[in-house]
Amino acid sequence: MSDVRDVIIIGSGPAGYTAGLYTSRAMLNPLLFAGFSSGGQLMLTSDVENFPGYPDGIGGPEMMMELRSQAARFGCKIVDKNVDSVDLSERPFKVNVGSEIYFAKSLIITTGAEAIWLNAENEEIHKGRGISTCATCDGAFFRDKEVIVIGGGDSAMEEANFLTRFCSKVTIVHRREGLRSSQIMEDRAKENPKIQWKLNYQVKSWLGSDGNFEGATLVNTKTNEEENFSCDGAFIAIGHKPITSFLDGQVETDEHGYLLWKENSMTSVSGVFAGGDVVDTRYRQAITAAGMGCMAAIDAERWLEDNVH
Repeated sequence: MSDVRDVIIIGSGPAGYTAGLYTSRAMLNPLLFAGFSSGGQLMLTSDVENFPGYPDGIGGPEMMMELRSQAARFGCKIVDKNVDSVDLSERPFKVNVGSEIYFAKSLIITTGAEAIWLNAENEEIHKGRGISTCATCDGAFFRDKEVIVIGGGDSAMEEANFLTRFCSKVTIVHRREGLRSSQIMEDRAKENPKIQWKLNYQVKSWLGSDGNFEGATLVNTKTNEEENFSCDGAFIAIGHKPITSFLDGQVETDEHGYLLWKENSMTSVSGVFAGGDVVDTRYRQAITAAGMGCMAAIDAERWLEDNVH
C-alpha cells in the first residue's frame, strides 16, 4: 500500500484552504485536491468587501490565491485535480484521482455548492460582471441602481428584499404566475414598494458588450413576445447544487444532497468531516466557509488523536 496520509482534503475555496492551513500547522501533512477549477465560487467574484482583514476589499481570485499560498507555506500539498470517487467502506479510505489511488486515515470534504445558472445567451460574458448569484456578497455594488432577480422561491424573495436596502428598484422575473415561495416571503416582497414584478417571463439572453452589462431580453412565456429590459445588474436565485455526486451515496445527505453533520463537523461516516457550502444551506459566505474549514480541521485532528494509533 502506498503512503497513507493522516488527512486528505477534497475541495478548495475558503473552507478547503483554511482546513489545509490548520491541518498543516497541526503537522498532519495534508494533501488537498483543489479540483480543476480550484478556488470555488469566489473565482467568479470580482470584489469581496465583507471578508475581515481587507479594509479596501479584494478580488475573489486574488483572495483565493492568498489563502492557497498561506496553506502551502505551512506544508499543505495542493493538487489541481478532481477526485473521481472515494471508497469509505474501510479504513484507510481510498481516494480515486484519475488512474491513481490515494489513502487517508481521515477526509475533509469542502467541495462546495454550485449556483444553478440559467445558461441564457451571453451568460458567460457577464458572470461576475453584472450577473451575480449572491445578493449578500454583491448587493452593495448596486447602490442606487436598478436590478432584476430571477426566481420564484424563498431565496429569490429573500434576495429581492435584501437588495432593496441598496437598489432603487428591484424587479422579480419569474416564468410562471404563481410563486414557489412560502406565503410569508411572498407577502413581504409584495408589500415592499421598491419591488416590481415581471411574472410569466423568462430570460432569453443578456444584453451588453465590452464588459458593460445593460439588461436582458425577456420572453413572455404565454405569448412568446420578446422585450428588452434595461437594468444595471441581475441576480439569479434559482438554487444551488452541492457537489457531492462523487461520494456515490456513501455519506448521509439531506434531500437536496447537502452533507449532514452528525457530531460537530463529522458526517455520518466516522473520520469523514465536512465544511463550507457543501453542508451550508443558510449562510453561504466566504467567512463562514473559512470558519467551517477551521472546525473540520480541528475536529479531524482530535479524532485522529483519539482513534488512530
